[in-house]
Amino acid sequence: MTPMSAFVLNKKIMIKIGNYNKLLAFRGTEFGWYLTNQEQTEEVLLPNKFVPESIEEGDELEVFIFLDSEDRATATTQKPKIEVGGFACLQVADITEFGAFVDWGLDKDLLVPFSEQRRDMEESNWYIIYLYLDGMTDRLVGSNKWEKYIEKEEINLQEGEKVDLLIAEGTELGVKAIINNKYSGLIFQNEIFHDIHRGDLMTGYVKKIREDGKIDLSLQKQGYKNAISDISQKVLDEIKYQNGHLKLTDKSAPGEIYAQLEMSKKNFKKAVGALYKQKLIRIEKDGLYLTDNG
Repeated sequence: MTPMSAFVLNKKIMIKIGNYNKLLAFRGTEFGWYLTNQEQTEEVLLPNKFVPESIEEGDELEVFIFLDSEDRATATTQKPKIEVGGFACLQVADITEFGAFVDWGLDKDLLVPFSEQRRDMEESNWYIIYLYLDGMTDRLVGSNKWEKYIEKEEINLQEGEKVDLLIAEGTELGVKAIINNKYSGLIFQNEIFHDIHRGDLMTGYVKKIREDGKIDLSLQKQGYKNAISDISQKVLDEIKYQNGHLKLTDKSAPGEIYAQLEMSKKNFKKAVGALYKQKLIRIEKDGLYLTDNG
C-alpha cells in the first residue's frame, strides 16, 4: 500500500482531497476502517465514529476526504457544505492568530487565512467562501476573495438560460450572484421584487451577456408573456389563499402591494390585466375576486 505521507504529497493519487469519493471497505482496525480505491493503490482511514454499523469488507461507501489536525488524509460520512472548486455562504466560528475558522459542516472547521480575507472577518458573521486545495501543502483552504476564482473568460451560458444562483452581496446597482457555481452576474434592483439575502439559493435566468463578459440576471423568465405568466400566477394564488377576495386594486399604495405580494405596483397591474383578459378574475372597487373560471 502507498504510505500515508505519499497519499498527501503525491500529485498523481486518485483519491481526491476536498471532494466526495466512492471507495471500498478494505480492512477493519481498532481505529476504524481503511477504505481503498478500485485499483487498491491508495487507502484512507474512516474513523470509528463514521463507520456504518453494518459495514462489511468490499462495501462501497461515498465519503468526503479532508485532512485531520495532524494533516493526515481522513474520510468522513459527514456532509460538508462546500467542495473544492465550489462556493458557499459560511459562518465564522472563531477568530485566531492564523485567521478565521468557518463552520463548513465537518467537526474540524475550515481556515480562511488573513491573506484570503477581503476585509477582517468577524465571529458569527456569514461570508461567501471559495474552497481550494493549496498546491504547496495539499491543505484545504477557504477564501473570502471569491471573485478572483470566478470564470471570466469562457462564458458557457445562453441568454434566457435557467441557472442556479447563490446570492453573494449587494451593490449600488443591485445584487451580485454566483451562477452555476462558476460565473458571476448582477441582478439589477428593478428586477428584484422580494427580499433576498446573502447565501440564498435560488433559480434565475440569464438576461444578457455583455461584450465585456458581464452577465445581467433576472429572477423571472424573460419575455413579456412568460414574465407576466409567473407574476399572474402569484397574484392568482394569493387571491385563492384569501378565499377568493384580495383587497388590493390599482389604487393601492406600492408599499401595500409589495408587503402582500412582494412585487412592484407596475408588475401587479400587468398581472391583474393578464388575469382579467383571461376572465380568471373580476375587478371591483374593494379588490379582486375569482371568477368561476379561476
